[in-house]
Amino acid sequence: MGSQQDQVSSLSRLGLRAAGGREANITGLCVDSRDVSQGVLFAALPGAKIHGGTFIAKAIADGATAILTDQQGAAIAADALSKSDVALIVAQDPRQTLAQTASLWFGPHPANVVAVTGTNGKTSVSTFCRQIWEIMGCAAVNLGTTGVEGAWNYPLHHTTPEPITLHRVLAEATRQGITHTAMEASSHGLDQRRLDGVMLSAAGFTNFTQDHLDYHETFEAYFDAKMGLFTRVLGEDGVAVVNLDDPRGEEVASICLSRGQEVIGVGRHADAQLQLTGQRFDSVGQDVLFKWQGTRYQTRLDLIGGFQAENVLLAAGLCIASGSEPHDVIDALQELTTVRGRMELAATRDNGAAVFVDYAHTPDAVATALKAMRPHVMGRIVVIVGAGGDRDTSKRPLMGDAAAQHADVVIVTDDNPRSEDPGSIRAAVMAGALNGIGTPSVTEIGDRAEAILRGVDSLAPGDALLIAGKGHESGQTVGDTVLPFDDVEQASVAVAALEGRI
Repeated sequence: MGSQQDQVSSLSRLGLRAAGGREANITGLCVDSRDVSQGVLFAALPGAKIHGGTFIAKAIADGATAILTDQQGAAIAADALSKSDVALIVAQDPRQTLAQTASLWFGPHPANVVAVTGTNGKTSVSTFCRQIWEIMGCAAVNLGTTGVEGAWNYPLHHTTPEPITLHRVLAEATRQGITHTAMEASSHGLDQRRLDGVMLSAAGFTNFTQDHLDYHETFEAYFDAKMGLFTRVLGEDGVAVVNLDDPRGEEVASICLSRGQEVIGVGRHADAQLQLTGQRFDSVGQDVLFKWQGTRYQTRLDLIGGFQAENVLLAAGLCIASGSEPHDVIDALQELTTVRGRMELAATRDNGAAVFVDYAHTPDAVATALKAMRPHVMGRIVVIVGAGGDRDTSKRPLMGDAAAQHADVVIVTDDNPRSEDPGSIRAAVMAGALNGIGTPSVTEIGDRAEAILRGVDSLAPGDALLIAGKGHESGQTVGDTVLPFDDVEQASVAVAALEGRI
């Protein structure tokens, strides 16, 4: 990827004003003091445990030409700053300032960028946007949980990368000839101003349910973080595409309308311009009936789960909102394919029983996935479920309860225990599963590979297994170690072993 080497820019050209009007030329941007080199601007940001101001003295000693921080950071490093001629930029919101600076520093983004937020469905919607554009002949990528995928590929470590990485990636995508980009906007990324400075033509809202309360602490703080996509990042001339069927959908639409943004409603709601009016399910997909601005259309989706039609229509809305011809978008829908780790058919037993892998890792996502499977399954639904360590603990029993409410057989196993005791996490999930009304068969199997093998072995003709929680992930985090583990691969191996193929 392109680097910052040989690039020099003045603070004023980047829209920055240093204390006393001091001017400086900078050769790069960084947020990690270990990356400081001669001439860079070091952003000393407030952190969850320690303020970046602690590292300002080291950054100055290592050659930083400019420091971006807030009042607290400047106070922490007051002594070092007083003894240096470094340019000091003190911002009320240094994260936002850094994002806007990074946008100017790295240069043009793809001409057409959309972003989608919500608790569930972000990866599917952004991937469907990219697929629609590709079918229409556009050079497109989606950017988020699964990295950068499409006409150009690049790995990412976060759903929404920190701003220096994000703006570097967008600029490089432009250099690679990418014209259309669909981004996932996580609540963490929005709260930390990572997307600020991205020029969006449209933004989408999928849904709002419990997740990330370990970070945001309250539902309203979590909701407000997501709304930053519409109240701060998307311009007043942008278009908002909103799932009106979600309980918060009409509120989101109202927020957008109050800013003067155009709103395209999606869903079964009477006010939806992209209105879902009918679905017919079979074992491998669904036929969908919908309206666009009152005109009726029918299409075939080779996708499992009723909610996938909602994701597809939201993606279609984003493509239309960003300038694509509606008829071309609608014609492309029948060619969409499953997103990796999202209701992905992983394997099929010789008796016809299917095994699916899904990233569902919230109570609502588990319930939604299981309910969506029911019309496609003639026999029993078996689900494998767990919960991640070092994350929101309150959702663990709710995960178990959601599984028990909507499946016939529940197997509780380990997800990514991280630094926590796996047994205690499983116990919380088990408590929820055993507390449900009409509790199905519930079993605890700690080893995830064994749980998958046992789940596959239990499948009779007409049954289906859902392996929930990790989706596309290729590793399982235990302590500080990431062990190789792929649910799709494990399901395939289990089926092959039980059918005597290996």
